[in-house]
Amino acid sequence: MSYRKLGRTSSQRKAMLRDLATDLIISERIETTEARAKELRSVVEKMITLGKRGDLHARRQAAAFIRKEIANAEEKQDALQKLFSDIAPRYAERQGGYTRIMKLGPRRGDGAPMVIIELV
Repeated sequence: MSYRKLGRTSSQRKAMLRDLATDLIISERIETTEARAKELRSVVEKMITLGKRGDLHARRQAAAFIRKEIANAEEKQDALQKLFSDIAPRYAERQGGYTRIMKLGPRRGDGAPMVIIELV
């Protein structure tokens, strides 16, 4: 299999990746472990590609994965709306490579390698 299991069952892994992807879309920059970030990168890039397509089917596919969380309170915008209206048009001319991973160092406590993953 060509994906990381991250020490979780498949339903737990999917839930964690949904949460991380939603958080990355909302805040555009999160700090997590290196293994999670590398797995999250492929998920978020697929979501941004759906956002670039922009049709109803792509919106419904993204809505099935992205959690319904408020991204911008004053504009009453949720994460899905932010993906399709703000983030996807930003990458209209770019063919992939929407995220960047920067290494921070080991986490205090268990020594897990920590990174910052952000949208380019």
